[in-house]
Amino acid sequence: MGWIKDMRERKRSAENIIGDDGTVNDVLLRALLSNEPIDRDKAMMLPAVSGAVDFITSAVACMPVRLYRTKKGVVEEVDGDPRTKMLNGDTGDTLDGFQLKKAMVEDYLMGKGGYCYIERSRNDVTGLFYVACDSVSVNINSDPIYKSYDIIVGANTYKPFEFVKILRNTKDGASGVGLTVEVAKALETAYQTLMYQLGLVKAGGNKRGFLKSQRKLGQEEIDALKSAWSNLYGNSEENVVVLNSGLEFQEASSTSTEMQLDENKRTMSDEINGIFHIKDNFEETYKFAIYPIVRAFETALNRDLLLEKEKRNYFFAFDSREIIKASLKERYETYQLAKECGIMTINEMRRNENMNEVQGLDIIDLGLGSVLFDTATGEVYTPNTDSTKGISDSDGALQAQGGEANAD
Repeated sequence: MGWIKDMRERKRSAENIIGDDGTVNDVLLRALLSNEPIDRDKAMMLPAVSGAVDFITSAVACMPVRLYRTKKGVVEEVDGDPRTKMLNGDTGDTLDGFQLKKAMVEDYLMGKGGYCYIERSRNDVTGLFYVACDSVSVNINSDPIYKSYDIIVGANTYKPFEFVKILRNTKDGASGVGLTVEVAKALETAYQTLMYQLGLVKAGGNKRGFLKSQRKLGQEEIDALKSAWSNLYGNSEENVVVLNSGLEFQEASSTSTEMQLDENKRTMSDEINGIFHIKDNFEETYKFAIYPIVRAFETALNRDLLLEKEKRNYFFAFDSREIIKASLKERYETYQLAKECGIMTINEMRRNENMNEVQGLDIIDLGLGSVLFDTATGEVYTPNTDSTKGISDSDGALQAQGGEANAD
């Protein structure tokens, strides 16, 4: 007759899940049955999501934006441009440059895109104003080829060139698809698991179960037991329930969700890191999680902040060197490699470290252990022969000089 007893216990377990009023008592089951959609605020309640978003947005925001100009094949930085000052400092808005970039990247990841209004006086940019993506509406035409759209903020209508826009997985160039939409079910599962844990904590970690009575209880006795049981699970001060003779507490078996809770947490954390492309190795994380956003941001700045006549020779770029400044060892090892490869001069390294230049250190080692090129004067010096010649000399003269060095 064991199967009869088992059926009765299952029935009591079901009664423990479904209340007298027909509502679902189990926290996770109730949340799942309600089919409550995930939104940005709920997703950001997840520690793994919040940590990933903060990591990526902070990494992008801490990199300063530079403006460069190409002239006759030479790339040089443009100093003092008001647009870079705004992107790295005072934007004219309540948000500074760091906060502006961080907020736009967060909207790029979790919303429909990052939007920044460009305030202009004629052709001069006078301010950059962050606009929350929830405040932005898009009115796009129906032509699948010659697409055009207007941006609506409040009661005002703007043209696309009046905004800097960074959009994730966009198909129209007007709005993107955030992770809360693209992977909604995965984030919803993680959120409901968090709510389930919260329900267990609120219950004080007490086991679920049911009471068995050897006799039929009156309604007054049932109400008293319900009240005592409610105090046990809902009040930290009341932690004892007295069971009279003939009453016995039967612990309900743990559900599969309870038994695999820790394993599910680790799996979901790994899945969320995979969604944001966060790896154990920082170089891979930068390559897959940060750099694509940087390129999207640079492309948007070049399209919307540059004048048409500037787009041929000017471009904005994030200075990724700032992201490794926290590691002195890695930074100096990079400098050493750059010096050995002839990529940077010592004075360029000193400028990157906010140090004064030293006269005579604008030299690049050209290899062979004995040929030095002075970028300031354009002269090539060969210590072995104690000879100096200008870079404008013929190739034959340089080759002859190299032959003299090899002969020595």
